Amino acid sequence: MSSQKAMLLQYAREHHFPNPTFFVDDGVSGVTYDRPGFQAMLAEIEAGRVAVAIAKDLSRLGRNSALTGLYTNFTFPQNGVRFIAINDNYDTIDPNRVDNDFAGIKNWFNEFYARDTSRKIRAVQKAKGERGVPLTTNVPYGYVKDLENPCRWVVDPVAADVVKRIFDLCMKGRGPMQIANQLKADKVLTPSAYRALQGIKTPNKKPEDPCDWHSSTVVAILERREYTGCTVNFKTYTNSIWDKKQRDNPLEKQAIFPNTHEAIIEEAVFEKVQQVRQQRHRNTRTGRSSIFSGLVYCADCGEKLY
Repeated sequence: MSSQKAMLLQYAREHHFPNPTFFVDDGVSGVTYDRPGFQAMLAEIEAGRVAVAIAKDLSRLGRNSALTGLYTNFTFPQNGVRFIAINDNYDTIDPNRVDNDFAGIKNWFNEFYARDTSRKIRAVQKAKGERGVPLTTNVPYGYVKDLENPCRWVVDPVAADVVKRIFDLCMKGRGPMQIANQLKADKVLTPSAYRALQGIKTPNKKPEDPCDWHSSTVVAILERREYTGCTVNFKTYTNSIWDKKQRDNPLEKQAIFPNTHEAIIEEAVFEKVQQVRQQRHRNTRTGRSSIFSGLVYCADCGEKLY
């Protein structure tokens, strides 16, 4: 990154471009344009405060050939911005130069490189997941990574007691909101606050109230099958390198490996809790429930009647 800045700054000085400003997206994939640095630069361009935009090469602008062409051929010219890619000898000041004609090909190769890299990473992750190696980087609340083997989880007694209590309260008929309120009233640290206290990094922001439990947190714990001692891989998927939205995989497409670590919740208890929660959902949708709901079975198919 420092070498790129030095190159750009030297180029700006040699060509007498004043007031250089850097927009950096270090560590963010070039396949997306929803990058903080790029969006900040775009805002400055649309505000009319940019005359020349310079990048090391076209791939630094982005690795989506269609969108890169859109910005270089339409967005930048419409806002009176001259775009230069130094190593690709690309400069929009002269649209008739031969090097500019090859920009589309170079953008396609940049996109191909991103696609190829993504395929290789997905293949590696798929192989690891099928071997039973945990793919999640965030260990579930209630466990910590084994110091001798980071791929193995060991029980954290303090957090595990809270997990057990959550399942026990659910078994007694408490809903997620009721459980969350009870934990908050008892001044139990939330998972994020507890990890922060242990010095463990977490993607979540540090909460203002370390005991402010939410029902969504309780639901996530109640639905986490890993508490039964198994590893669950491929729980979510993304459509492509362009669409990074995480979507839930159906259970039949997940890879479940039993007895990979010590269980906090018994399998029978976990399954019972899922039934209890499913029953509560049915009651919520219908507004009422029979006293025999879940206890009577169909004579033909054997399924529970609600």
